[in-house]
Amino acid sequence: MTVRKRKTLLTAVALTAGLTLAAVTPALAGTGASHTTRAAVSTAQGDPRDVTQRVADFYGAYIDAVWDGEDPSAAADAKALRAFYLSPAAQRHVAAYEARNHANGILFAQNVPVKWKVVHTGSGAGHATSRVTLTWSDGAGAQVTKIDVLSDLKTRKITDLKPVR
Repeated sequence: MTVRKRKTLLTAVALTAGLTLAAVTPALAGTGASHTTRAAVSTAQGDPRDVTQRVADFYGAYIDAVWDGEDPSAAADAKALRAFYLSPAAQRHVAAYEARNHANGILFAQNVPVKWKVVHTGSGAGHATSRVTLTWSDGAGAQVTKIDVLSDLKTRKITDLKPVR
């Protein structure tokens, strides 16, 4: 066998071994004794035409802004979010609640939740109702509050917010 043929053969064997190892290694990685955990991957999607999605977008962004209260732009962000997502009447209702109760009229509380969830609960007469569930701490005994949010189907603006008792 010539030197050239031997080099070609060795190269082919090495390449095949390398490709086999590359293909087998990921499969074996999951079966070994390693106990490393992988972080869950978060995904999100939305539709600006869906009023329940818009309520979820509002609460997500609003909670982020209030949570980051030490950021100099956070208060301006929260105010801008209210102006964009809430109808003028809802903004007045929220302001009146805050003046009476000395608490946030979007969250109906003085602190900030750690989690939130929004589900569609019904629609009719040109409005949709979404239920916002706020979770105030982590763990099994976490306090949960709920808010019913009414949205206009035409403008997609939030027109009313009421804590569920």
